[in-house]
Amino acid sequence: MMTSRVPAAVAALLEILRAAPALDGVRIVDGPESTNGTERDMILVGWQPGAEAAVALTQDFNAAGARTRDEAFDIACYAESRAGDKDMALRRARVFELVGAVEAALRASDAQPEAPTLGGTVLWAHLTAGNLQQLQAEGSLAGLAFTVSCRARI
Repeated sequence: MMTSRVPAAVAALLEILRAAPALDGVRIVDGPESTNGTERDMILVGWQPGAEAAVALTQDFNAAGARTRDEAFDIACYAESRAGDKDMALRRARVFELVGAVEAALRASDAQPEAPTLGGTVLWAHLTAGNLQQLQAEGSLAGLAFTVSCRARI
């Protein structure tokens, strides 16, 4: 019996982002970065600076009879763009471009009507929150912590 759609949804999100043409050349990381990141652009799935959880979830019975359950969860994610210059406007624009590519990969379209289901692992998924961080030290860095919220039936 399946107790959660979280593992399948996170795996599907990673697969979708790694295959997205708009994210070609962007490092897509499962969980926290394990080394001192030197990549110019990267997206981390299941991690945000200062977040208390990689994924926060709740479950409840779907209806009387307790045969199915609804699950709602938020996947913590983080996009980062860095460079050796001091042009914060470029970094900020780039990090929003990265998150825009994530949002586009999750949005239904004529070519991808099933996109919001994360490959059928959830009923729907979409971006719901974000927080911009900026830093200038040995160059410029813009980071955008964002949340992919999901709804599933188990």
